Amino acid sequence: MSYDWQPLLLTFRLAAVTTLILFVIGIPLAYWVAYARTRFKPVVETLVSMPLVLPPSVLGFYLLLAFSPQNAFGQWLEQWFNIRLAFSFAGLVIGSVIFSLPFMVHPIQSGFQNLPVSLIEASRTLGKPDPVTLFRVLLPNIKPALLSGAVLSFAHTIGEFGVILMIGGNIPGVTKVASIAIYDEVESLNYAAANFYAGVLFAITFAILLTVYLVNKKWLRAH
Repeated sequence: MSYDWQPLLLTFRLAAVTTLILFVIGIPLAYWVAYARTRFKPVVETLVSMPLVLPPSVLGFYLLLAFSPQNAFGQWLEQWFNIRLAFSFAGLVIGSVIFSLPFMVHPIQSGFQNLPVSLIEASRTLGKPDPVTLFRVLLPNIKPALLSGAVLSFAHTIGEFGVILMIGGNIPGVTKVASIAIYDEVESLNYAAANFYAGVLFAITFAILLTVYLVNKKWLRAH
């Protein structure tokens, strides 16, 4: 039996793009949350953590409303930039970034908070600006946290369903990722195809997580 690999390839493409974007925005956000001293910090932490407890369908519903051309934001994007986010790959990326944000920020934040404060103080004493302290002093000392954040974000994006279904629907080659394909095949009672997609996701996710645990264990032993 031949299987359609397109949903799997689209899934890994979505996970890779999402993880890359989360790296760019997650590191400075985690740094700010770890060291900020402001009364607004609990609000930011709450917003970052919301996807952990918010039903995916709720987040997907509000994103669908925001992206819809019938609403102000979606209409503005379409009129001025000719961009339609609803039922598009770009919309999936935005939804995935929001939904997987805590899986990138929390491990990196924890890594920052577990470092001795003396590292930052020594760097500032030497006159190093904060960006240099971040990239030359702190990040090299939290490699396991960075790896954990990247892998958890990637794996979490692979397993998304509710948000994807709400804002992307089921468009082959555009928004039909593996989780949607599994749902479709089960509805069609095609369990062989569903088992194929599920088995591939299970095997790859297991291999990725196992690699992370082994690498982190080796790094901790070396340090």
